[in-house]
Amino acid sequence: MLRRVSLGVIAALFFSSTFVLNRAMSLAGGHWAWSASLRFGFMLVLLALILLATTGRKSLRDVWEVFWQYWIFWVVAGSLGFGVFYAMITFSAAYAAGWIVATTWQITILATPIVLVFFGRKVPGRGLLFSGLIFIGILLVNVEHASASSLQAMLFSALPVLVAAFAYPIGNQLVWEVRQGENPRLPHITHPVLGNGFARVLLLTLGSVPFWVALLLLMAPPAPSTGQLISTALVALFSGVIATTIFLYARHLCQQPYEIAAVDATQSMEVIFSLLGEIIFLAGALPGPPGFIGISLTILGLVAYIVMQNKS
Repeated sequence: MLRRVSLGVIAALFFSSTFVLNRAMSLAGGHWAWSASLRFGFMLVLLALILLATTGRKSLRDVWEVFWQYWIFWVVAGSLGFGVFYAMITFSAAYAAGWIVATTWQITILATPIVLVFFGRKVPGRGLLFSGLIFIGILLVNVEHASASSLQAMLFSALPVLVAAFAYPIGNQLVWEVRQGENPRLPHITHPVLGNGFARVLLLTLGSVPFWVALLLLMAPPAPSTGQLISTALVALFSGVIATTIFLYARHLCQQPYEIAAVDATQSMEVIFSLLGEIIFLAGALPGPPGFIGISLTILGLVAYIVMQNKS
């Protein structure tokens, strides 16, 4: 059990690099549109290399075939699940510290049940009580942010993350639905390549490409600096490859629901690691009492919520 939890904590450490590096790029003057789109450009290359190294050329051919056969679906799912999601996360980094964005992002655990209901799926009721703790914690963090900066800065950081919190599970649920084949409005994709987690992520990444091209054309940002190129490559490697691989491996080792709950709960450590990363690398300030209370309530609510849901 200690091994599984330790792996989950290590994954959270690498996941937190997203929030710290996005904030660093914003402070350095890097445009958020490049921070978002470049990450998925690097992800495209990294995922293709991983599939090539682990399963050979056939998987890449299968991914290409499935993508073009259902390209409308993948563009919609990729644009929502990856495009809108990450564009909003990077946009918010221009208006708030990484630990504030990381804390606010935890609201996705409240958005997910709503998304499931929208798709006609049943949502376990146990654990929903603790969603109130999460909400209060996030509210306290953002109230402190507003008092330390401005209401406009708070809204420009919190509202995009709220949109991202819905867009991400919608994209993931769309992929789950097409594999099940029970939704008459969606295609039923039975190709075995969808059983490969990296292949699914690659398909969504391919689907997000039109979104990134349109975003760059619309925003017309100045050319990215060398530092921004390096930082986005690190985000792609640390969060997109290393963290995802370690986290999925830790979940794979679990045999019982309570073990899965424990591993999932470790992801609340992203908030702590993001705060420490900002203090160490960006000379960030410690949060005040409302911020500390908000972080504590958010983490406590997340852990309790996940544990109770897995008992349902």
